[in-house]
Amino acid sequence: MDRVLTLAARACGYAAAAFALAMMLLTVVDVVARSLFNRPVHGVYDLVELSLACTIFLALPAVFLRDEHVVVDLADHLAPRAVRWLRIAAALVTVTLLAVMGWQMIQPAQDALAFGDVTADLALPRIWYWVPVILGVGLSLLAALAMLVRGLRR
Repeated sequence: MDRVLTLAARACGYAAAAFALAMMLLTVVDVVARSLFNRPVHGVYDLVELSLACTIFLALPAVFLRDEHVVVDLADHLAPRAVRWLRIAAALVTVTLLAVMGWQMIQPAQDALAFGDVTADLALPRIWYWVPVILGVGLSLLAALAMLVRGLRR
């Protein structure tokens, strides 16, 4: 099971890195084209916006799976026996919040699909912005559940 989680974390991390790289390259090409040729890349704003959503929400499951959250270890030294239970409580809160977030994202995504919302420059369907968001939150929920189960087994 640990091998599967490690592979999943690596896949999400690489996907997020690829979108971050694409975002950076698009921005550099746009700045250079604008500066040297006075010809900005058409639709770069839409593409960077989509790449940013992909980067953030595909990196999120990797953070959960690698347990690389930003933490303040205040309780670790004050009450070392409580740390395990605090981690389990935090995992329960995380699972709950991710489930609510995922549930609350369904309706706006359905609205974007039903109304045919598109971006201003490239007329990309807005549903493509919701795909990485919902996918990332769903994968994060699964990752948080896996971490909760791992914490309960220890």
